[in-house]
Amino acid sequence: QVQLVESGGGLVQPGGSLRLSCAASGITFSSNTVNWYRQAPGNQRELVASITRGSSTIHADSVKGRFTISRDNAKNTVYLQMNGLKPEDTGVYYCNVNYLYRQYWGQGTQVTVSS
Repeated sequence: QVQLVESGGGLVQPGGSLRLSCAASGITFSSNTVNWYRQAPGNQRELVASITRGSSTIHADSVKGRFTISRDNAKNTVYLQMNGLKPEDTGVYYCNVNYLYRQYWGQGTQVTVSS
């Protein structure tokens, strides 16, 4: 019943920007902590940012000052604004929630930062 759909990925040059979206059905984002993860080629999936039901945010050290997680409750959507993109930001970005002790993941959206 829970479904997460990411969008907004693409190919950008270093220093460029993208805004990722995660639209949810079956859950209310405003009542849950929502996370963005990413997985680079050959690497483990890593936590990028989180936003709690109280709207506090956490960003990984590697993206602080460049990425911003936010929520639009009216649209039941969480965003990841990515500025100053670097080649090392390349990977598949996934939206994630933990609801009733189960993990839910979107299908992922590809972000490629390259000249």
